[in-house]
Amino acid sequence: MAGDNARGLKKGLTSYGDSAFSLFLRKAFIKGMGYSDDALDRPIVGIVDTFSAYNACHANVPDLVEAVKRGVMLAGALPVPFPTISIHESFAFPTSMFMRNLMAIDTEEMIRAQPMDAVVMIGGCDKTVPAQLMGAASANIPAIQLVTGPMMTGSHRGERVGACTDCRRFWGRYRAGEIDDQEIAEVNNQLVPGAGTCGVMGTASTMALVTEALGMMAPGGATPPAVSADRRRSAEESGKLAVALAANGLTPDKIMTVKAFENALTVLLATGGSTNGIVHLAAIAGRMGLELDLDAFDAMGRKVPVLVDLKPSGQNYMEDLHRAGGLPTILRELKDHLHLDCMTVTGRTLGENLEAMPGGWTQTIVSPIAKPLFPEGGMAVLRGNLAPGGAIVKQSAASPKLMSHRGRAIVFSSIADLGARVDDPDLDVTEDDILVLQNAGPKGAPGMPEAGYMPIPKKIAAKGVKDMVRISDARMSGTASGTIVLHVTPESAEGGPLALVRTGDFITLDVPNRTLTLEVSDEELAARRADFTPPVHEGSDRGYKRLYMETVTQADHGCDFTFLMPPKTGSVPEAK
Repeated sequence: MAGDNARGLKKGLTSYGDSAFSLFLRKAFIKGMGYSDDALDRPIVGIVDTFSAYNACHANVPDLVEAVKRGVMLAGALPVPFPTISIHESFAFPTSMFMRNLMAIDTEEMIRAQPMDAVVMIGGCDKTVPAQLMGAASANIPAIQLVTGPMMTGSHRGERVGACTDCRRFWGRYRAGEIDDQEIAEVNNQLVPGAGTCGVMGTASTMALVTEALGMMAPGGATPPAVSADRRRSAEESGKLAVALAANGLTPDKIMTVKAFENALTVLLATGGSTNGIVHLAAIAGRMGLELDLDAFDAMGRKVPVLVDLKPSGQNYMEDLHRAGGLPTILRELKDHLHLDCMTVTGRTLGENLEAMPGGWTQTIVSPIAKPLFPEGGMAVLRGNLAPGGAIVKQSAASPKLMSHRGRAIVFSSIADLGARVDDPDLDVTEDDILVLQNAGPKGAPGMPEAGYMPIPKKIAAKGVKDMVRISDARMSGTASGTIVLHVTPESAEGGPLALVRTGDFITLDVPNRTLTLEVSDEELAARRADFTPPVHEGSDRGYKRLYMETVTQADHGCDFTFLMPPKTGSVPEAK
């Protein structure tokens, strides 16, 4: 009765040794929810509900669930919402990245465990969309991603503001003594004026755009604001598409191909997207058996310029990009860099979807590719004796004068050490020095927090200095800017060269030539390595933390768990 091709309520029956009884019992209990036999005989579309009172990015999820349900029912199927973990960047200890893989496991296993022919996954805040796509890739039933959408902007003393580039900008001014307690309190009330994800090109916006480019989202679904009617219409369309996906058996493995990931990486570069995007795409691709080739990605970045004028690389907000036509406006400029024949959740190719969208119009948010905002991609990959496994810098949001820089290292051994000493008036530091943070990577922190955006020491900030070179094995928010080298691999806690840097060493950063060099002899580094002791974290002997510490990979492999990743069958981008 319930073989491999079972559909609807007959799918994945609970094991009682009698499949007819299993179905009988299942129907008895779900009828307690008020369903009729007519409803229960239809295909089932699961809806991942990630509402949480801790998560303002997901405040509109109840409305979106209703809109998805409407779309599913209009297409003749039965919608069944169900909950999973919800993660908010500012409310997860020690960091949301620590929880991403747990959410991916939760998503995958609940999709597997419950009867559904397709699933609509609703997420928004930074780590939720990657977690859901990772889970969907592994479960491999027909799936479509729906994002909650960006928040609208607020207003502070006549100036348009929004989370969270402006959060960091105003906090930097406050630390420098440029604004007082009253003004920082006032702006705090305006930075997040309502529901939705950060309204700049942070990680949430980045993941929305690359997911649409990947083919896993309804066309035009990345940019509608959370509170807009367009967002609800996109949700309804997602419900309809899910029913069609179930009927056609169009599974994620047929959509998330090498070429599709190349499209996503192209959009990541062209939008000046979050550096977190490269970690998340590495993890999602890893679930499809694909290894991210950082050098090939960097070569791609030499050819794909930044086109989108959004903070932190530009000056505008996601609501402006939506009014400018959203991702389709970007894709039209990138046509020569895209694989337009890639299949998408619509059952049509990316190129066919693009042709079906409204034509472009005059706008100032997306630059013509002949006159880009920045001549190369937003990110560059660095290598050298300090980062043999690679490091990332968001060059489109860095200070041009610091892109080639030699400076003395000022080393902080941990995030706690940074917090204790960075503002010490007696700290021996100048604006020409390089701040180095150790033990903030996947295992070192643990969880690879967004600590790479180290604060400028107060006594330096008070002089009006807005940027310094900063190097770490941590991440930073996509909403942040500065000359900040991140994801140094191998990380300090694994005994990587970053762990061997000492205050007073000289480091040379050369972004144009893609190098990061610690000016210390191999003999001296070998002597320091002999004294290396990895950090030990309290509570790592049990539970999820133990699982995390024993199985998490490095940043270049997406910080996924080793046991969740299939054997590698290829790489992305493919070497040309």
